[in-house]
Amino acid sequence: MNEWMSSAFTTASAAVQEIESNPILNMSIFAAFVAVTMFIVIRASRNSKSAADYYAGGRSFSGPQNGFAISGDYLSAASFLGIVGAIAVNGYDGFLYSIGFLVAWLVALLLVAELMRNTGKFTMADVLSFRLKQTPVRMAAAITTLAVCFFYLLAQMAGAGGLVSLLMGIDSRIGQSVVIAVVGIVMVLYVLIGGMKGTTWVQIVKAFLLIGGALVMAIWVLALNGFNLNTLLESAVAASEHGEAMLAPGLQYANPLDFFSLALALVLGTAGLPHVLMRFYTVPTAKEARRSVVWAIWLIGLFYLLSLVLGYGAGALVGPEQIAAAPGGVNSAAPLLANALGGPLLMGFISAVAFATILAVVAGLTITASASFAHDIYASVIKKGKVTGNGEVRVARITTLVVGAFAIIGGIGVQGQNVAFLVALAFAVAASANLPTILYSLFWRKFTTAGAVMSMYGGLGAAIILIVLSPVFSGTETSVFPAIDIVVFPLSNPGIISIPVGFLLGFLGSFIGRGAESPTLAAEMDVRSLTGHGAEKAVEH
Repeated sequence: MNEWMSSAFTTASAAVQEIESNPILNMSIFAAFVAVTMFIVIRASRNSKSAADYYAGGRSFSGPQNGFAISGDYLSAASFLGIVGAIAVNGYDGFLYSIGFLVAWLVALLLVAELMRNTGKFTMADVLSFRLKQTPVRMAAAITTLAVCFFYLLAQMAGAGGLVSLLMGIDSRIGQSVVIAVVGIVMVLYVLIGGMKGTTWVQIVKAFLLIGGALVMAIWVLALNGFNLNTLLESAVAASEHGEAMLAPGLQYANPLDFFSLALALVLGTAGLPHVLMRFYTVPTAKEARRSVVWAIWLIGLFYLLSLVLGYGAGALVGPEQIAAAPGGVNSAAPLLANALGGPLLMGFISAVAFATILAVVAGLTITASASFAHDIYASVIKKGKVTGNGEVRVARITTLVVGAFAIIGGIGVQGQNVAFLVALAFAVAASANLPTILYSLFWRKFTTAGAVMSMYGGLGAAIILIVLSPVFSGTETSVFPAIDIVVFPLSNPGIISIPVGFLLGFLGSFIGRGAESPTLAAEMDVRSLTGHGAEKAVEH
């Protein structure tokens, strides 16, 4: 065993040197992916003529196609780069991300996915404002959507910077910043040219590559360990300075409250993620929505099982210290594992898959953010519905440029952060600001406009304030701003406080504020949510 581990460490040490000497190969594979997907996006854009085409892909995708696209949208850089790195370095506690993300998906599907698809047209705000006052609810929903998308985009951009720093051997902050800017520009081009249809095909291609690549690597790792999971775990334990603590809880989350707060955010957050919910508007019927759900569950579940093998495989073959010291830090675990297994060629392919992951997810986030502003704020609030589809799409494209600029600036600011950790913050914001209002709107007839507005703004404000006052923002070496210390809230994730605040404010607001809805609209919403009747019609009242 010791001889085998020594050989593995030698291979991994050589891996970083080979990465530095093969930037042309690595980036050529990535460039080929961008070229192929850009061709697909351009072809898809030929049929994007209306707002429904731009926002919902013309509702032309089948259940299996949308299932692959959902998995492509959901399996982000946090899933591939962040979780594999978290497991490699922190063992059991890192795998909690996989469990949380998977269980969260099941909660979202059982509680809200099909009901949201049947009730809305393009965005989450279509549902939340269906039986409430349009202007205040749409404005609040659009703001929370933009906030969630921004936090999620930060994670993807951080993953992009770390990955290319590993590929190209770029350690300088300026060099990584240039890389993040390039990723942002490519992302904007995808959305501007292809809309939802082009974005969906990019996500489908990415899902095939990601799950296929992860499956090949996992089988390879297991083969090296005699297809015995116990042998793999023993190898990971031997390679870590923490020893058997890698197999027990507490290595990363010694504080049970910190772990519980993270788990709450992960499990409840998916049901409030606007870019995931928006995917259900791309299928023509409720039946196809259900089929896409089945496909997505199998694909996502398979990947998260593979992440356990990949994470411990990276810990065993590369070693936690080697991963932490590499350019890109913990986010480099999966590419380093690929290099240790198959050399520069597999490294280049897996890195291209990781880039595909980032580009597909940021494209989905960007189109969601632009649709929210153009459809909810511009068309519904500012223009009061008196705008053409082409005019709305034009504003969405302008918004795409703005969102891309903010994503680039924010991504430069969070370089070096673990992407799974940053995504957990986005989940906390989604669970605090969006989920309470979604559940109340769908299941509680006494829910009012005041309750919706208080819940969304209150949950969002509580989550952001607690994040700013937590160790994530300042006070430690891994903080976004390590030079200052304004830590008041001791936990790394605000979910344990901000999520109950969102639910409580929605409940209290419905009793304190006026704004009772029409019983007719409430009954219509019940019928639409359960049957899908009229789901493609605009919400006008």
